[in-house]
Amino acid sequence: MSTADTTATPDRALRRERTGWYSYDWAMSVFNTSVTTVFLGPYLTSVARDAAGPDGKLGFLGIDPGSWFSFVLSFSVLAQVLVLPITGAVADRTGRRRELLAGFAFLGAAACTGLFFVADGRYLLGALLFVVANISFGAATVVYYSWLPDLAAPDERDKVSSRGWAVGYVGGALLLAVHLGLFLSAESLGLTSGEAVRICLATAGLWWGAFTVFTVSRLRNRPVAATEGRTGSGFRQLARTLKEMRAFPLTLWFLGAYLLFNDGVQTVISLSAVYATEELDLDQSVLTGAILMVQVVAIAGALGLGRVAARYGATRTVLGCLVAWTAVLVAAFFLQAGAVAQFYALAAVIGLVQGGTQALSRSLFSHLIPAGKEAEYYGFYEISDRGTSWLGPLAFGLTYQLTGSYRLAIISLVVFFVAGFVLLARLPMRRAVVEAGNVPPEKL
Repeated sequence: MSTADTTATPDRALRRERTGWYSYDWAMSVFNTSVTTVFLGPYLTSVARDAAGPDGKLGFLGIDPGSWFSFVLSFSVLAQVLVLPITGAVADRTGRRRELLAGFAFLGAAACTGLFFVADGRYLLGALLFVVANISFGAATVVYYSWLPDLAAPDERDKVSSRGWAVGYVGGALLLAVHLGLFLSAESLGLTSGEAVRICLATAGLWWGAFTVFTVSRLRNRPVAATEGRTGSGFRQLARTLKEMRAFPLTLWFLGAYLLFNDGVQTVISLSAVYATEELDLDQSVLTGAILMVQVVAIAGALGLGRVAARYGATRTVLGCLVAWTAVLVAAFFLQAGAVAQFYALAAVIGLVQGGTQALSRSLFSHLIPAGKEAEYYGFYEISDRGTSWLGPLAFGLTYQLTGSYRLAIISLVVFFVAGFVLLARLPMRRAVVEAGNVPPEKL
């Protein structure tokens, strides 16, 4: 695998590039926090309800407005099943990672900014812009992740990955705090709550695009090795990768486990706002405050679990996090409507385990990728990363559609954490690293 030329003390060029790499987490995390997690779900649901017909359904589709956002989220990820692996194949084949990162990030930021114009029943416009933004978000993240093996030696990756997540939480918390202030002050500023939300969505896109400029200025492309079979289109390269992946069954095993438990993680993150407002009768200010608290707690959680992984291994640490996620869902099922203190307590637990689950999974997977295939393999990985899950939202939406109960919808997600736990616990991780052609770190 491609690895950074690191020593105990990274040189100035490497430190500069790591700073640029961390900064993209700062740039993009606001899309997860302010857009996907906090504001867009409840807002797009309300826009859809305004557009519903006399029967309370959305036009000829016959969709309950309460399920609209979860279905839109699922569709955006199904589209990524094709887009993300091809993006990775193109990145590895051409070596033009900086250009690809910039292009997708700016497209996503522009679509996110365009959410300002979603109002007056324009739920289809909102869906279209979010689909474009989420696909672009995922494609840019594929390219972004592929730098990790270049920036950190095997024993450093848990630490570097955790720092990136922590920086992202700081950025997300900072802008979310501004958004919370704007939302709570909307009336005194002469704004409706809907107008305040639209400003929050637009400024998240502007933030994403502006800080991407700094990221791209710091990162650099790597030469592409002259490897046999690297000619042809991204589609051909993708076909070769799919064929070659069969030679690494343990890497596919990890991907299967990750796709399951991270579907659960991302669905909780993406649809917690809908659950809180629709089932628990909590207003937007309570929800935004809870998400802000999650961002702050998650900074310590990501860094702290990185240290836990250094002592006990990343695999054991992730398994412990999955147990905590399962407990959170069970507790959420029994939460009383209007119980603000209970909701904040659960949010604190989520904050502690959220960053560690994702940062350590990202670094674990880096050890299972054959050399020269980083972006392509992260393309498959990203299909279910950060707000890009589809099975979870689909299960949530279908459960609500069939039962009319958000409580049953939220508890249905337990199966993703349990199945992911079982698969990861049974995976011989050290043998998987060796079979991928890499040297296992001391703690795995």
